[in-house]
Amino acid sequence: MTGLVAVSAAIWLGLLLAWGRFWRADQRLGPASADAPAPEIVAVIPARNEVGTITAVIEGHLASDYPGRFSVVLVDDNSDDGTAEAARAVTPEEPEGRALHIVSAPPLEQGWTGKLWALHHGVAASVRLAPGARYLLLTDADIVHAPGTLHALVAKAEAEGRDLVSLMARLDARGRWGRLLIPAFVFFFQKLYPFPKVNERNSRIAGAAGGCVLIRQDALEGIGGVAALRSALIDDCTLARLVKAGPPKRAIWLGLADQEVVSLRDNRDLGSIWTMVARTAFAQLRHSWWLLAGCVAGMALTYLAAPIGLAVGLWRGDLPMALFGAAAWGLMAFAYWPTLRIYGQPWWWALSLPAAAALYTAMTIASAWAHAVGRGGAWKGRTYPAS
Repeated sequence: MTGLVAVSAAIWLGLLLAWGRFWRADQRLGPASADAPAPEIVAVIPARNEVGTITAVIEGHLASDYPGRFSVVLVDDNSDDGTAEAARAVTPEEPEGRALHIVSAPPLEQGWTGKLWALHHGVAASVRLAPGARYLLLTDADIVHAPGTLHALVAKAEAEGRDLVSLMARLDARGRWGRLLIPAFVFFFQKLYPFPKVNERNSRIAGAAGGCVLIRQDALEGIGGVAALRSALIDDCTLARLVKAGPPKRAIWLGLADQEVVSLRDNRDLGSIWTMVARTAFAQLRHSWWLLAGCVAGMALTYLAAPIGLAVGLWRGDLPMALFGAAAWGLMAFAYWPTLRIYGQPWWWALSLPAAAALYTAMTIASAWAHAVGRGGAWKGRTYPAS
């Protein structure tokens, strides 16, 4: 077992030194300068049963200080909770230079996921309503944007020639489960899609966070529109991969939000987080049982071998095992600390990462089981069987 614990320490040393500096959590969006370009933008928001958040979301968009023309297309995806009515009631008159359009998505066609079906119709509506718009802001009905966010996104895209700019929203990390699992979720996402590598023009690694994606209209058209993603459960990263790969190859950027983009999704309940992760975890593994086995083994070796090795080594008096366990756990905590700091957690909470990893591994196994029994991809009253 000492050898396995030593391998775990070597893995963390390699991740720290050779995996795109993902752990620094330093890819951040700066503010826009006063003279930054402000071409016309349309935000497209698919919404299904989001009455609890839609008012704050629409108010946030209408309060944007973006100096150019900016309109919002809300696509009501067959909600039965009054989402569209709540959006209409936000304000009887939009601020100058702003427009809110509410459209209804037709009944879901086979072969599409609900969000992408609604997004497809929202993009089509945006072309009719604002044919001159250079960019689309693809966002969610539980994501609030700060007033300066849109201009900062556009400024980044224009200044650096990026065809897609995305921010991973600040997630709700309240409560014991949110505190344990949400910063870890952000850390795992960064490890899976190292942001600095995503942002390198010559790297093949691509990723995006679906809650906030600014994309050039012609880039979306170039990949075949939203239809190119029609059956994807992990649609944001699929979109980023297609845009970056081209042809032609295009530059993208992915960063972490502070308060620019905030999720209103309540993560205090374990069941809510479990459902969110289990919906797509097995899809991330391409529905491969071999990859699942490798994932479980890899998570155990990477995250669990260290604390187990330290405990067993101390109990047995096996000094090498205990030292390797302590080294691996220390390196792991060191890598986790920058992400934890974003969420205001103390440094010693970095030692909780193995516990979070164990729970996420269980969620991945649950995702595979749901797929096996025909319930994979269940979300908001719909189930999307794997293609």
